Amino acid sequence: MELIPGSAVVTGGSRGIGRAIALRLGQLGTPVAIGYTRNVDKAEQVAAAIVAAGGKAAAIQVDVSKAEQVDEFIAAASQAVGPIGILINNAGITRDSLLLRLQKQAWADVLATNLDGTFYCTQAVLRGMVKRRSGRIVNIASVVGIHGNAGQTNYAAAKAGIIGFTKSLAQEVAKRGITVNAVAPGFIATDMTASLPANIQDQYLNKIPSGRYGKPEDVAAAVTFFCSASAGYITGQVLSVDGGLSM
Repeated sequence: MELIPGSAVVTGGSRGIGRAIALRLGQLGTPVAIGYTRNVDKAEQVAAAIVAAGGKAAAIQVDVSKAEQVDEFIAAASQAVGPIGILINNAGITRDSLLLRLQKQAWADVLATNLDGTFYCTQAVLRGMVKRRSGRIVNIASVVGIHGNAGQTNYAAAKAGIIGFTKSLAQEVAKRGITVNAVAPGFIATDMTASLPANIQDQYLNKIPSGRYGKPEDVAAAVTFFCSASAGYITGQVLSVDGGLSM
């Protein structure tokens, strides 16, 4: 698969879905800047794996909820791996609770990282993409942002916001050769989902028509397609990667 020219930025790239995306882009020859918040060892392992396979990569620390850090991160990424042609907004957190018990800080933290971070990172790379009249932006949403989920009002609101953000920005930049799409994973086997109680995991599994949990690589495949030269006429779309969960 041929990807568009330029380097890629993957936020939350040290593990799970972000790791799989970074590795896949690196395997296809795209230089990758891996954004991470705390787990430097895992982020550097991802970068090392890409380099060992003959690619180019750098692990760079950033808290995407902080606008100033994002600007510094994007500048450092451009210097380390080259002009950014691909942005994957993947960084995200959960702070689950029923709304009556939800702490205001838990609401603010999830919106700040998941939604504000998407805005900050996108704005930071967009000017360069517009100037080059080329770019691929892929936002990692969630099926929860489409149909909701009890106990995740903050997370669902952030992911629904990302979907609206995706569709609106796609309209703004389509004539500039930039596509903006979202991938909405369902139940994917990651560290985040592994922390859920076993009975909750079983409940989800029973609802998935394909009869299995997704793998990070399933999401990475969809993201990679959106970043390819073949997807140049696809923008403003939300692709659910969920084994049929949201049918």
